[in-house]
Amino acid sequence: MTNLALLRPFAALRPAKGKEGEIAAPPYDVMNTTEAREMAAGKPWSFLHVSRAEIDLDEGTDPYSNTVYAKAGENLEKMIAAGMLVREDRPHYYVYRATMGEHVQTGIVGGASVRAYEEGRIKKHELTRPTKEDDRVNQIEGVNAQTGPVFLTYRANAELSTIYTAVTTEAPLLEADHGDGVLHQVWGVGDAETVKRIEDIFTHMDALYVADGHHRSAAALRVAATRRNENNDPNASHESFLSVGFPDDEVMILDYNRIVKDLNGLDTATFLSRLEDAFTVTPSDTPFRPEHPASFGLYLDGKWYALALKTPPNANADPVTRLDVSLLTDHILEPILGIGDPRTDTRIDFVGGARGLDGLAARVNSGEWACAFSMFPTSLGDLMAVADADKIMPPKSTWFEPKLADGLLSLVLD
Repeated sequence: MTNLALLRPFAALRPAKGKEGEIAAPPYDVMNTTEAREMAAGKPWSFLHVSRAEIDLDEGTDPYSNTVYAKAGENLEKMIAAGMLVREDRPHYYVYRATMGEHVQTGIVGGASVRAYEEGRIKKHELTRPTKEDDRVNQIEGVNAQTGPVFLTYRANAELSTIYTAVTTEAPLLEADHGDGVLHQVWGVGDAETVKRIEDIFTHMDALYVADGHHRSAAALRVAATRRNENNDPNASHESFLSVGFPDDEVMILDYNRIVKDLNGLDTATFLSRLEDAFTVTPSDTPFRPEHPASFGLYLDGKWYALALKTPPNANADPVTRLDVSLLTDHILEPILGIGDPRTDTRIDFVGGARGLDGLAARVNSGEWACAFSMFPTSLGDLMAVADADKIMPPKSTWFEPKLADGLLSLVLD
């Protein structure tokens, strides 16, 4: 066990009190440029002007061009100059609560240690794409800050929960609903004794886990590696990356479903017959949502089917091969539909569970896709098992809800 702090307090750049409703925005990667432009229309202080700065340039501007990152930096400076964003005068932790309908999750915002990420105490489970990493590196350098939080999870800790309960009895520092149906609330934790206790708790944790935000954390490492040439202080601001950590017993993972362009030259009857080699195939009168692992829903030709794997994997099997996303690839996508690498094959697409089974079926009914598979959500225990084994999950294995807001808290690289 190292004494390296996993999560540190920081002096956040945040909306001035009462301005958070004008600023808070969805994360940059849940929309395209056109949607971002529409969302920001009539909202001059929306953080989309920073996270998707191409909306303030000519239509058709390459969102990965240097002019976009320069514009993002310019827009952030405008928000600071106008008093819309203010900087804390000393380091804080921040309690972050997201409420979506009946679901509530409460966690902590801090600067996660880049060095702990390098050492593998902040664990990842996904591969990253160089172009997306480059984009996040350029964004961080363009605004000289980390503005998009990484979603972390940790094994629930009773003392942290007690601290959160005490902090949230007060009125929140920030509160916003940017239109996604989620109430985002933030409380500052600046009391020196409480700050020290939180830091100590995280210092002695075995690990934190990246749930969502692999490109942002990888980009933070690249930025830190470059800046170490000028400043190798382990406490420098570039040695942290903006993170929100939630306890594992409050995190919600939704299904991440699949749609496939064609049946690989098979007709419907032959395809269903091939499925029966490994699955029990049962017609369903209603949209089928799997209720346990090793089962899938199939939507094909306007009909739903329940697929149950005849020989489910052993509980002690490799943590990656026993995942439902792996079972679907190994038993259907690759041998029957000819999809070898879901990461690169254009004949497959992925639909987040937030869109529901009706939204999944609608993609097939459009005529552009041949069939859809509904999935049982990957468990957080499986995610941690894969990360603990230092292995990588298949692409699009998890869909986390609710999403975190951009613009409420940013970590400035001093």
